[in-house]
Amino acid sequence: MLNRRLIRIKAFKVLYSSVCASTTSLKSIEEELFYSCEETRRLYYFILQLPIALSQVAQEKIELGLKKYQPTEEERNPNRKFADNAFSALLRRNDLFMTFCQSQGLLWDEEWLAYVKKLYQRLLQQDYFQNYMASETHSLREDCQLFAKIFQQELEDDQELEQMLEDASLYWVDDLGYVLNVLLRSLSIVKTKGRLELPPLFMKDDDRDFAKELLAYSYAHYNEYLDLVKQNISNWDLDRLVVTDITLIVMGIAEAVRFETIPVKVTINEYVEVSKYYSTQNSKIFVNGLLDRLIRDMQAKGVVVKRGPGLIEN
Repeated sequence: MLNRRLIRIKAFKVLYSSVCASTTSLKSIEEELFYSCEETRRLYYFILQLPIALSQVAQEKIELGLKKYQPTEEERNPNRKFADNAFSALLRRNDLFMTFCQSQGLLWDEEWLAYVKKLYQRLLQQDYFQNYMASETHSLREDCQLFAKIFQQELEDDQELEQMLEDASLYWVDDLGYVLNVLLRSLSIVKTKGRLELPPLFMKDDDRDFAKELLAYSYAHYNEYLDLVKQNISNWDLDRLVVTDITLIVMGIAEAVRFETIPVKVTINEYVEVSKYYSTQNSKIFVNGLLDRLIRDMQAKGVVVKRGPGLIEN
């Protein structure tokens, strides 16, 4: 589930917080890092429960219509396609998924019900939803395509949802875009294979070790690499430097030194990309220039060494 860029972002946030607090221990920041990773998985499971909640709202609307004293023709003969959609049924039958969500409280319960009903009413007005309901075909593939559109077109940039997620967990709102992309991949797999494959927490077996070692090495060598930054900036007062920039540069150096099989170009590009979202407008230029110069100097001195089959350093 978590790729290395997201791991870097989470490690950066934790390290930055520890620098600002100045009293955090390595053990506590490691715990914070992995708690943050688990929160991303919890958000994935929670959003994946939404199709079930929407289907239940549709079912309740049908039942209310049938109970009316004088129901309309549409209420007497309701279109049950969405209420009975195959994807929600597939989720309900997955004991591992349902048990995890129930044990973790990851259900769209009373607190979220008003939002689910509002979302369902919004869906009824969408052309793609109306076309889905009008189609006479019934297939898991079609249902997966529908929910892919719902995730993309209704949940992205939904300010009400973002506020509710932020209230539920400080970690969730920043990860929503990433989780939605993972969910789209999961839906694509369901379309192809006809079954739900819940992704592991980390995309690769060694990514957990990468996360732990990156944070630990950056933390242990923070002051050393901070001094290196001080020595290599001219006409700059250190107090004028953005702490996020310094933290990113320290982490970039730490990664270049600690991980011999990760190319320098990859490391620099990754931290420049992170700087675009978590620092100032001009940070990408500063981070790119200084990080490149420092790592190249360390390579010349033999401090940064790259090894590995097929690894090419320009």
